[in-house]
Amino acid sequence: MMDGTGQIIALAGATGDLGGRLASALTRRRAQVRALVRAGTSETRKSAVRATGATPVEVDFDDAAALERACAGAACVVSVLNGLEPTIIGLQSQLLDAAVAAGVPRFMPSDFSLDFTKTRPGDNRNLDLRRSFMARVDQAPIRAHSVLNGMFTDLLTGEAPIILRNRRRILYWGDADQLLDFTTKDDVADYTADVALDADAPRFLRVAGASASPRDLAGIMTRLSGQRYTLFRAGGMGLFDVVIKIARTLSPKTDAPFPAWQGMQYLRDMSSGRGKLSPLDNERYGKTNWTSVEDVLAGPV
Repeated sequence: MMDGTGQIIALAGATGDLGGRLASALTRRRAQVRALVRAGTSETRKSAVRATGATPVEVDFDDAAALERACAGAACVVSVLNGLEPTIIGLQSQLLDAAVAAGVPRFMPSDFSLDFTKTRPGDNRNLDLRRSFMARVDQAPIRAHSVLNGMFTDLLTGEAPIILRNRRRILYWGDADQLLDFTTKDDVADYTADVALDADAPRFLRVAGASASPRDLAGIMTRLSGQRYTLFRAGGMGLFDVVIKIARTLSPKTDAPFPAWQGMQYLRDMSSGRGKLSPLDNERYGKTNWTSVEDVLAGPV
């Protein structure tokens, strides 16, 4: 665990789920966390930020001078913002410009995904946005770090349509033995805090709290439930491409960052193996208490 004593971290996105966990992880390391929140943020949300040990700082993100002042003195500006182009490209670019103007030495964009540096452009809308911002931040006069962590293991308990508990099936596309990378939100926050405090961190850090194939998941659920889980192959990767195109065409237009077809795109990048994380940097900060898939699935649903 890195020692953050004397370091100021400017954190955008602390009112969110992952952002709140990261704020707590940073304060446990004795860093001073300056949580940049939008002007007019509710007292309830600011109180939640304070509960992590961070200090909420209201700022108008459209006011370049104010945003620069909010970043001044930070060792690293960290973004845990989430959304579509107005956020990933627009808001993060404003934050990046402010960090550069304030002379902040390091910047961490909100990537937190499978390895989009190895996936195919055009296959995944959300990862294409991260790829576009990557080109922007890499041209800026600031050192950047990105944490890539695969899928949040927490999603296996309900949001990700992989484990079909009612039918005792594991839904998969392609190869039943393709390893999929998972990391819990708490583990991602814990590791990201160390990266934010590490002036020598590399450009990309790849971590996986666990890796499991669909076949492995069937075995885990069989052990945990005492009932036999079997594999359900929905089809090959070619058919998955077709299903995603149809789902996207028939879905209503939405500003939501994760409509059903976007989740399908993400699962395709996992199931194809293109987004597989390798080599892993799990051991860089001496972290050994990575949460297993089995531990997550054994908890409440």
